[in-house]
Amino acid sequence: MHEMALAEGILDIALDYAKQNNAQKINEVGLLIGEMSGVEQESLRFSFAMLVKGTIAEDAVLKIKLVPLMGQCSKCGKKFHVDHYDFWCPECKDGVLKTISGREMQVEYLEVD
Repeated sequence: MHEMALAEGILDIALDYAKQNNAQKINEVGLLIGEMSGVEQESLRFSFAMLVKGTIAEDAVLKIKLVPLMGQCSKCGKKFHVDHYDFWCPECKDGVLKTISGREMQVEYLEVD
Protein backbone atom coordinates (compact mmCIF):
# COMPACT_ATOMS: atom_id res chain seq x y z
CA MET A 1 0.00 0.00 0.00
CA HIS A 2 1.53 3.29 -1.19
CA GLU A 3 -0.19 5.35 1.50
CA MET A 4 1.18 3.19 4.33
CA ALA A 5 4.73 3.92 3.18
CA LEU A 6 3.91 7.63 2.97
CA ALA A 7 2.40 7.57 6.46
CA GLU A 8 5.55 5.88 7.79
CA GLY A 9 7.69 8.61 6.23
CA ILE A 10 5.47 11.35 7.65
CA LEU A 11 5.60 9.83 11.12
CA ASP A 12 9.39 9.44 10.93
CA ILE A 13 9.74 13.13 10.02
CA ALA A 14 7.43 14.16 12.85
CA LEU A 15 9.15 11.99 15.46
CA ASP A 16 12.62 13.13 14.37
CA TYR A 17 11.56 16.77 14.60
CA ALA A 18 10.00 16.20 18.02
CA LYS A 19 13.15 14.50 19.29
CA GLN A 20 15.42 17.28 17.98
CA ASN A 21 13.25 19.87 19.72
CA ASN A 22 12.63 17.95 22.96
CA ALA A 23 8.88 17.88 22.28
CA GLN A 24 6.73 15.66 24.46
CA LYS A 25 3.70 15.54 22.18
CA ILE A 26 2.86 16.00 18.51
CA ASN A 27 -0.49 17.77 18.19
CA GLU A 28 -0.85 18.39 14.48
CA VAL A 29 0.85 17.45 11.23
CA GLY A 30 0.15 19.65 8.21
CA LEU A 31 0.66 18.20 4.75
CA LEU A 32 0.72 19.59 1.22
CA ILE A 33 -0.65 16.97 -1.16
CA GLY A 34 -0.75 17.75 -4.86
CA GLU A 35 -3.81 16.99 -6.93
CA MET A 36 -1.64 14.89 -9.28
CA SER A 37 0.35 13.11 -6.55
CA GLY A 38 -1.83 10.01 -6.66
CA VAL A 39 -2.32 9.99 -2.89
CA GLU A 40 -5.63 8.57 -1.64
CA GLN A 41 -6.31 10.85 1.32
CA GLU A 42 -8.56 8.52 3.30
CA SER A 43 -6.07 5.65 2.99
CA LEU A 44 -3.31 7.99 4.15
CA ARG A 45 -5.39 9.11 7.15
CA PHE A 46 -6.20 5.50 8.04
CA SER A 47 -2.56 4.40 7.72
CA PHE A 48 -1.34 7.34 9.81
CA ALA A 49 -3.92 6.62 12.52
CA MET A 50 -2.73 3.01 12.74
CA LEU A 51 0.96 3.92 12.91
CA VAL A 52 0.76 6.63 15.58
CA LYS A 53 -0.75 4.33 18.22
CA GLY A 54 1.57 4.16 21.21
CA THR A 55 3.71 7.12 20.08
CA ILE A 56 3.82 10.78 21.12
CA ALA A 57 1.82 11.46 17.95
CA GLU A 58 -1.07 9.22 19.00
CA ASP A 59 -3.56 12.09 19.28
CA ALA A 60 -2.13 14.14 16.43
CA VAL A 61 -4.48 15.61 13.86
CA LEU A 62 -3.46 15.12 10.24
CA LYS A 63 -4.34 18.26 8.25
CA ILE A 64 -4.15 17.89 4.49
CA LYS A 65 -4.08 20.87 2.14
CA LEU A 66 -4.80 19.85 -1.45
CA VAL A 67 -2.59 21.73 -3.90
CA PRO A 68 -4.26 22.25 -7.28
CA LEU A 69 -2.65 21.02 -10.48
CA MET A 70 -1.54 24.22 -12.20
CA GLY A 71 0.27 24.63 -15.47
CA GLN A 72 1.78 27.42 -17.51
CA CYS A 73 1.75 27.37 -21.29
CA SER A 74 5.24 27.46 -22.79
CA LYS A 75 3.91 29.22 -25.88
CA CYS A 76 1.65 32.03 -24.61
CA GLY A 77 2.54 32.06 -20.89
CA LYS A 78 -1.02 31.60 -19.60
CA LYS A 79 -1.29 30.02 -16.14
CA PHE A 80 -4.28 27.74 -15.64
CA HIS A 81 -5.78 24.94 -13.57
CA VAL A 82 -5.41 21.60 -15.33
CA ASP A 83 -8.82 19.92 -15.25
CA HIS A 84 -9.18 16.16 -15.80
CA TYR A 85 -5.54 15.93 -16.96
CA ASP A 86 -6.30 18.08 -20.01
CA PHE A 87 -2.91 19.66 -20.52
CA TRP A 88 -3.85 21.71 -23.58
CA CYS A 89 -3.69 25.46 -23.05
CA PRO A 90 -7.22 26.91 -22.95
CA GLU A 91 -5.91 30.16 -24.46
CA CYS A 92 -3.78 29.19 -27.47
CA LYS A 93 -4.53 25.41 -27.59
CA ASP A 94 -0.83 24.51 -27.44
CA GLY A 95 0.07 21.31 -25.61
CA VAL A 96 3.49 22.21 -24.27
CA LEU A 97 3.37 23.45 -20.69
CA LYS A 98 5.30 23.62 -17.48
CA THR A 99 3.74 22.12 -14.36
CA ILE A 100 3.72 24.81 -11.67
CA SER A 101 2.10 22.85 -8.83
CA GLY A 102 0.08 19.76 -8.08
CA ARG A 103 2.72 17.08 -7.56
CA GLU A 104 3.62 17.95 -3.96
CA MET A 105 3.85 15.42 -1.16
CA GLN A 106 5.45 17.15 1.81
CA VAL A 107 5.13 17.96 5.47
CA GLU A 108 4.29 21.67 5.59
CA TYR A 109 4.32 22.13 9.37
CA LEU A 110 4.22 20.39 12.75
CA GLU A 111 2.65 21.58 15.99
CA VAL A 112 4.27 20.10 19.06
CA ASP A 113 4.38 20.62 22.83
